[in-house]
Amino acid sequence: MLAKYPDRLPVVVERYSKTDLPVMEKKKYLVPRDMSIGQFIHILSVRLRLDPGKALFVFVNNTLPQTSSLMESVYESFKDEDGFLYMCYSSEKTFGGCNFRIC
Repeated sequence: MLAKYPDRLPVVVERYSKTDLPVMEKKKYLVPRDMSIGQFIHILSVRLRLDPGKALFVFVNNTLPQTSSLMESVYESFKDEDGFLYMCYSSEKTFGGCNFRIC
């Protein structure tokens, strides 16, 4: 996939099972390498049709990446062996952990 879209990163986003947020119809994304985490969170908020005051947090390997971090740096640090970056989203900033396999 990276060979076909060298300027994009494959990302899978799942809802944390204990959140009150809706499930997104689309879970797989090809994200620009130079997009910030904050920009990606905004896109997810729009797709989820969240009210303006509703918080949205994304987790990668049980960590909350800084919103100023670029997707490329998060991808390089946390990509799975299958080549995808797995993220969970929640309305809570902290919780018992987000292991993608149990989101």
